Amino acid sequence: MNVTPLVDVLLVLLIIFMVTAPMASHEIQVDLPQQSRTPPEQLKEPPPPVRIRIEANGGIFWDNQPMPRAAVQASMMLEATRDPQPLIELETAGEAQYQTLTEVLTMAKNSGLEKIGFVETL
Repeated sequence: MNVTPLVDVLLVLLIIFMVTAPMASHEIQVDLPQQSRTPPEQLKEPPPPVRIRIEANGGIFWDNQPMPRAAVQASMMLEATRDPQPLIELETAGEAQYQTLTEVLTMAKNSGLEKIGFVETL
């Protein structure tokens, strides 16, 4: 078997890759972090979480206090303005209607609350 043509083809390919490889590489601009002369801002301690409980009969409790739905929306808007926002812990009874839960979640979203957690009931 004659290997001379194979070596010729390999040498041509090697020359092509050697010529095109420097053109394929290009600089990437990377902005490295710079040392800050000001001390970092002290983090604020988060407020205690707010527990919202939904009962099987559709009743809503705000930190173990019964609250009408209209007042829940207003309270959520008030909590959303705090800095930092408290964690909203949602607890539902096993027999609670899904409709009530979705209404409370919608109120929380529309109020601008960002930290919402679900509490498992035993």
